[in-house]
Amino acid sequence: MSEILAIYPGSFDPITNGHFDLIQRSSRIFDHLIVALLTNAEKQPLFNVEERFTMLQEVTRDMENVSVDTFSGLLVDYAVRKNARAIVRGIRAFSDYEYEIQMALMNRKLQPKLETIFLMPAESYAYISSRLVKEISKRGGSVKGLVPPLVEERLSKKIVPIIDEV
Repeated sequence: MSEILAIYPGSFDPITNGHFDLIQRSSRIFDHLIVALLTNAEKQPLFNVEERFTMLQEVTRDMENVSVDTFSGLLVDYAVRKNARAIVRGIRAFSDYEYEIQMALMNRKLQPKLETIFLMPAESYAYISSRLVKEISKRGGSVKGLVPPLVEERLSKKIVPIIDEV
């Protein structure tokens, strides 16, 4: 039986506890998991690629079968280069489903041997998104419990809160 390698792709700007939950659970399902950081020059992320890569490495360092990598271009091409057999995607709510199913079907069309596995985060993380975490942080709110502690610390150094005057 050959090792089953899966890829969990994303921008992880920043990594949330929802992402981390999926990484932990995927690492128990697959022999090896690559957390693949998409580099997209068209987006303006809060954290640059190196910062996100470092945060991902730090939060996964105790997970022996998890590695972190970067890629650009088509995910299916990257997956073929890595000899991956599965792509892991998270679905928080029905609103994610339509987009994710469209991507999964297109990936299957482009690479029929590559399977997409959908996981739901734990209920306590189902409402968390990187976008909301950044918005809360920008507005001076606490993101404790929404992101790993090192991400919370890096957010506090990166963002100067906007306080609305009433």
